[in-house]
Amino acid sequence: MFLNKFLDPKNNFAFQKIFGTEKNKDILIQFLNDILVFKHPQPIEDVTFLKTIQDPDIAAQKTSIVDVLCRDSVGHTYVVEMQIAYEKGFEKRAQYYAAKAYTSQMLVGEKYKDLKEVIFLAIADFVMFPEKESYKSDHVILDRETYDHDLKDFSFTFLELPKFKKSFEELSTPVEQWMYFFKNAPETQEKDLSKTGLYPIMERAYEELNRFSWKEEELLTYDQSQKYRGAYLASMEHEFDKGVEKGREEGKEIGREEGREEGIAFAIKQLLGVMSISEIATYLKMDEETVRRLSSQI
Repeated sequence: MFLNKFLDPKNNFAFQKIFGTEKNKDILIQFLNDILVFKHPQPIEDVTFLKTIQDPDIAAQKTSIVDVLCRDSVGHTYVVEMQIAYEKGFEKRAQYYAAKAYTSQMLVGEKYKDLKEVIFLAIADFVMFPEKESYKSDHVILDRETYDHDLKDFSFTFLELPKFKKSFEELSTPVEQWMYFFKNAPETQEKDLSKTGLYPIMERAYEELNRFSWKEEELLTYDQSQKYRGAYLASMEHEFDKGVEKGREEGKEIGREEGREEGIAFAIKQLLGVMSISEIATYLKMDEETVRRLSSQI
């Protein structure tokens, strides 16, 4: 049985091994510098890893668990998360994590003016914003009328892997190389890496995924994480199939064209989290334009 050399960086254990350890801190720093848009001109020079479980102030509050939580040398906090499947309210969870990281800066006697910026970065293996074509989106708080960026302490960046379509030979920018890495690393052949000019940090990232350099216990933990991910995705697919069937049945019961469309729109709502517009069109045997129109009604 042929084993691919490179493991999957979307695996939770692999992701933390590459981006959440002191040994590979330089990979994380370069990744953040390549992906994020900063309001300050200087790049990140160093980071300190923080505890990734942010304990709630009171027992009734949710505990925040993120993949990587770190702070740079000027005090800015970075929340980095790999999300493998759509969860209802994920965008709200992103804001909750950022808010928790923001308020955790306050110790007794400290002043609000000393609070530092929080940047949330998510790599999503699903479509978050079906109405947007770009695979990378950056979100900040703007004045509704003037678009002035007065409230500067929160920013959110989302990378949507299903929207990235370039082949290995087409990669030309660091952002594209990272997108390809997250989406296609397990299928990448070693001979392909020499064809395109990967810059050194990317070569390091691929080498960290080399299964033949991992210890046996690390591979076991990786496999266990993969099994959990597979079971989770299978459960999600089952729920989406139920949503599709319910949507179809609702359309049949109403018996009118607008009722049928309402039912299909319901099904599309269930599918948008883990499928692209084109994949939904194939799954429901519809043209993409119709799927796009119905998705706008949700």
